[in-house]
Order: sequence, then C-alpha cells, then structure tokens
Amino acid sequence: MPASGPPTLAPATLSEHRGVRYLHLDSIWVQGAMRMADPDRLELEYVRRMMAWMLGRPADEVARGHAMQLGLGAGAITRFCHGPLRMTVTAVELNPTVIEACRMWFHLPGDGPRLTVLNADAGEVVADPTRAGTVDVLCVDLYDHEAAGPVLDSLAFYRGCAALLRPGGVMSVNLFGRNAQFERSVARIGRAFGHGPDADRVRTVRPTVEGNTTVIALRESAWPARDVLVTRAENIETRFGLPARRWIPWLRTVPVGTTPRPDTSSGSA
Repeated sequence: MPASGPPTLAPATLSEHRGVRYLHLDSIWVQGAMRMADPDRLELEYVRRMMAWMLGRPADEVARGHAMQLGLGAGAITRFCHGPLRMTVTAVELNPTVIEACRMWFHLPGDGPRLTVLNADAGEVVADPTRAGTVDVLCVDLYDHEAAGPVLDSLAFYRGCAALLRPGGVMSVNLFGRNAQFERSVARIGRAFGHGPDADRVRTVRPTVEGNTTVIALRESAWPARDVLVTRAENIETRFGLPARRWIPWLRTVPVGTTPRPDTSSGSA
C-alpha cells in the first residue's frame, strides 16, 4: 500500500458584508473576521471572550512576555497581541493559504522582531521539548473547514500546552459548548493543568449565542478573588478597551458532566 501523503487542506476564501471581511475555509463556516475600517477591533464575540485570559494575569504583567496562537484564523488575536498589547507573538498555522490570506487581506504584518508566523502543525510545535516553558499566554483555536470539533483535543495535547507555559502562564481555548465532546475536553484540560478541589485553575466563560465556550486554564496558580478580578478588569478596560468587567460574572468552574447554558444576550462589545 502506498504511503499516505499530507492532508488535503481546504483553501482560504473570503466574503464581505457591511464593512466586515470574513475568512472561510471553502465553506460557509466563518473562521475569522475583521472590520475593514478598524482592523485592531476584535470583531467576533467569541474572540473577545477568548481574551478573558487577561483576567488571569496581574495588571503589571498582563501585556508582558510571549504570546502564542495555535490556529491563525483571520489573525485577530495575533494582531491584537502584537499591536495594542505590544507582546512578542508566535502564531502557528498549518494551512499556508490562511497565512497568505491574512497577509494579503487581513492586515497581518510580516515577520519581525516581535512576530513570527510558523507554517507548521500545532501538535508538533506543542510536543517540541525545546519550547517548554517559553510561553506566557497560549490561545488555542483549532477547527477545520467543517468546524465539527477541535482538531487537537487529547490529554497529551493539553499536557503539552501546559508544558509550553511558564509558571504563572495562562491558556485560552475555544470550544463548542454544545458539542458532545465538550465535557470530555474540559475534563482533559483540568487533568493537564492539575485542576481540582484544592487547585482552582480552570474556568469557562459563558457561551456565546452560537455556542462557543472559552476555557481558561492557569499554569501553577489559582484564580484570584473577585475583588482582584475587578481591579484587573478595570485596568484592562482603561488600557485596552475590552469589556473585561462583563467577563467576571461569566467566569465559572464547570463540573464535569455539566454543559453551560448559551448566552442569549446580543454580545456586543
């Protein structure tokens, strides 16, 4: 039997509607979006909620260090971390047409001292022992063109994600809260990050109308008290214009076996 070749990747395609440019992978599913008049704005609500990782870092460290994105999408998180946050950023994307589209149509800068875009397999990057302990913020959004479930979702993968992070680092993951494997995914993340009765390290953010649920996990630290979160949220809103105070009541530890309710609000920033 001949050896199988590399996977066939759906080509990146575009659409535009009312001033917003959308990225697709040869399907109707939206993989990312950018408001053309304001490229730094986080246009999609689920992407804004993925930035709730900022509550997991002290105010004086929230925009410091090295951020890594697994799954480039339309480059929104990469642009925001590189631009307004002024962090050093590494983005990992398997599909070269996505990288090309982001550079041509979604204002993604070229590689430089603070930005590296790797055309690589996220699983291989996570498993690379030379990268262990080199990342402060890890954002994971790995869905294929069918958007049926995360492409990488094993316990070994999430343990690799935890190993990437420095002590005090934080991971943000986009999952579908209505997906049958959501509870298993949260349980794996909890095991990988040592979450338990004596270590409150994993929280979810209330799902969007579409069902996207952000899971946020802290490396070797616990979630702080509410008054600390309020102070951090005020700092985030003042400095970066994100609706961080809104995130606080949406943060919750979800017991395995419980699926959170979807958000029925409009979700505008």
